[in-house]
Amino acid sequence: MDIAALSTSLQQSSLSQNISIAVTKMSLDNAQQNASQMMDMLQAPHPTLGHVIDLKG
Repeated sequence: MDIAALSTSLQQSSLSQNISIAVTKMSLDNAQQNASQMMDMLQAPHPTLGHVIDLKG
């Protein structure tokens, strides 16, 4: 087997793996940011909650 071809093949494989890892990290960061925003939204009080009393009934 040609050493140069083997080296090129290994380099391409390594590059592909590094790109895959980078994309996975970006996806994880995005998911963590979305989860953080969701938690903040759920913990924030509703702006009109408790301001109106329905006396009809």
